[in-house]
Amino acid sequence: MPTEDPLVLRQDDGAVATLTLNRPKAYNALSLGLMNAVLEALAKIDQDPAIAVVVLEGAGRGFSGGHDLKELQANPSQAFREQTFKTCSQMMLAITRLRQPVIAKVQGIATAAGCQVVATCDLAIASDTAKFGTPGVNIGLFCSTPMVALSRAVHRKQAMEMLLTGELISAEKAVSIGLINRAVPEDALAVETKALADVIASKSHKVLKTGKEAFHRQIEMSLEEAYTYTGGVMVENMSYSDSKEGIDAFINKRPPLWTHE
Repeated sequence: MPTEDPLVLRQDDGAVATLTLNRPKAYNALSLGLMNAVLEALAKIDQDPAIAVVVLEGAGRGFSGGHDLKELQANPSQAFREQTFKTCSQMMLAITRLRQPVIAKVQGIATAAGCQVVATCDLAIASDTAKFGTPGVNIGLFCSTPMVALSRAVHRKQAMEMLLTGELISAEKAVSIGLINRAVPEDALAVETKALADVIASKSHKVLKTGKEAFHRQIEMSLEEAYTYTGGVMVENMSYSDSKEGIDAFINKRPPLWTHE
């Protein structure tokens, strides 16, 4: 009997790990199995000191069309629905809490929970033909969980317009509202994403992990709390071997030699 293809593929290139959502025939719909596979892959990467950056992409023509509505219809129990949305929330939190920064590489569509994944990732690059949306309202199911990430990534009024109309927006519009970092020609998407990942991976891995954690913690604090917290982070950061090396390299006008410590 043939075995099913893995729901998530991982490929490492130096310090960059690429995770591919692998349900191309279903536009990488976020089934319970796929989300659990993402959680498992992220947990392994989190403990992998060789990895500095993660690229998250979708196989086939689209990034992700959101939750697997066929699966939800086939399993109408409240328990299954609760487990699905609980697992989805766990996956989004795992992306945010992962020590390595995550770049969404988007082609085709990223809608509903697929758009939520893009909004959750630390950075996002898309092809200029990509489309984004939270169309749940069109089928009587408001995109409440995607709203959490979307409303934290873009201006409130822009988020509300997407949520209330359910209309798709272009990659150009997604850049203008801050949902993604840039839109590039489709044939340049892989090269542009790799270039960004490589630039980030060239930095001290320990400093990258410190910075990502600090960013997500301080953003939910009051201004005073944030400065108190980040001041402490700076003091600790300056004790790192890589900090001492980086400052010495800057003063002496030479490239730093990171130990990632």
